[in-house]
Amino acid sequence: MSGIGGIDGVAGISDGTDGTAFAMTVAPSFPVSPESATVRRRAAFSSSFAGLESHHASLAAASGHASRRRRKSNDDSLRLIDDLTNRPMDPLFSDSRLAQRRVSAWERWTTRIIVFIICIAVGLYGSAFVQQLHTDPRKTVRQNWASELESINAQFDKLTAEVGSLQAQVTDQSNKLGDVARSDTLTQEEMMNGAVPVTGEGITLTLANPIAADGNDDGTYHRDNTSSQVRVVTDADLQMLVSLLWQSGAEAISVNGYRLGVQTSIRTAGQTIMIGVNPVQSPYAIEAIGNREKLADVVSAKQQPGLYESFAAAGIYPQVSKSKSITLEAAASGNLSYARKDE
Repeated sequence: MSGIGGIDGVAGISDGTDGTAFAMTVAPSFPVSPESATVRRRAAFSSSFAGLESHHASLAAASGHASRRRRKSNDDSLRLIDDLTNRPMDPLFSDSRLAQRRVSAWERWTTRIIVFIICIAVGLYGSAFVQQLHTDPRKTVRQNWASELESINAQFDKLTAEVGSLQAQVTDQSNKLGDVARSDTLTQEEMMNGAVPVTGEGITLTLANPIAADGNDDGTYHRDNTSSQVRVVTDADLQMLVSLLWQSGAEAISVNGYRLGVQTSIRTAGQTIMIGVNPVQSPYAIEAIGNREKLADVVSAKQQPGLYESFAAAGIYPQVSKSKSITLEAAASGNLSYARKDE
């Protein structure tokens, strides 16, 4: 049986057969100094973090480490073994030792509650900030403008009604005085100019945007017919139909309840069709007082085949209905500032 023995760093090895022994030199081991011994370690975020104390390495300690005996050898493996044996602890780790401190349960729970409240506050403010980033500021501006426009339109309608009421009072007072007799010519002119309400037989022509243009029911439209845009009823279509009715002897016309007078126009403002200063939306109802048979014939598919083919290609189908009695309100009239009666 082989054996190993050694004294003072020299080891003897025998193979147990003929007693022959070989000598092998073993590297001497050095004891670890107390200041390099391993201490109790704790994480930096442990409960003893509040008791952290600074232990900075001094120059004397550094020189002491440097003055320790180190084997003079060119063997890198022996140097590594010597470093692991005699200098196992890094100076920075030795400098980061923590002092033990006991934290009460009340302090620990108070800290947790405060941290929880801070996390909730940061989460709420972060969510509000992200939501604000995802909002479209232009949508708010458009909504404000739409509200202002509705308010202005309501005020305009109110003022128009007041003007009509005052004109009616003036007319009643003039009739009561009896000094000025109203002639048939004056009455006819007022009816033609849309200054007074009128009643008579006529027709109602209704046009609506195609089903594919339901998203544009706010009055917006596109003039050109492309693959990405849907053909809808435009101001030019309304102007053409109204002109045909005037040429056929219509005595009074209104669009969506707004009477056409001498100062009333059919135009667009942005992407909205306007009757005077009033916006209108699909469906568009054109009411005309006159010979209902003649008016219905002039806007029929028989008399306007090209126009009806264009409408049918876009999915627009005009509807004409005859009525024995249609009542149209007076048109809004403006004030004359520069026009004077010629003497």
